Amino acid sequence: MYFGGRVCVRILLLKEEKTISKNDQQINEAIRDPQVRLIGSDGSQLGIVDIRTAQRMADEAELDLVKIQPNATPPVCKLMDYGKYRFDMEKREKEQKKNQKIVELKEIRLSATIDTHDMEIKAKQCIKFLKGGDKVKASIRFRGRQITKGSIGEDVMKTFFEMLGGAAIMEKAPKQEGRNMTMILAAKPEK
Repeated sequence: MYFGGRVCVRILLLKEEKTISKNDQQINEAIRDPQVRLIGSDGSQLGIVDIRTAQRMADEAELDLVKIQPNATPPVCKLMDYGKYRFDMEKREKEQKKNQKIVELKEIRLSATIDTHDMEIKAKQCIKFLKGGDKVKASIRFRGRQITKGSIGEDVMKTFFEMLGGAAIMEKAPKQEGRNMTMILAAKPEK
């Protein structure tokens, strides 16, 4: 690139990191230990060998020498196809992520003066959340003088819980904290 009389050269150094993976497993020439306990590709114990001998055995078998137990004395290395091993590990991790369910906490807001029809609609929505595997936090925010009548809020919470028709269990009973009253519901476990 040219910038007003000065020549600016951009040098980009690319360093190939084939020897160390992202989980810090050392392979092939990155292993600096003088001796290693060697395990064959079939799982058989080959004993304690010199690192050069182990690397030669890996080259002859067209496999990689992978350090699998770096803290052992001497470190344990295995002959394996490292590319296939990494592929299988990534596939297993993706499968585990796919199978795990992240439980979210959804919130449904009620009021101390809510009508029965409005509460029925919110109960249907709550059942939908519970069937989806999420937990539900039902909350009431008291306005003005309503805060002095906490029993009204408890009655609304109990009525709301009864409207769910046994589809939920009360994980946390209604509790008033300042101007808010909250109750946490979870899906009823299936037998």
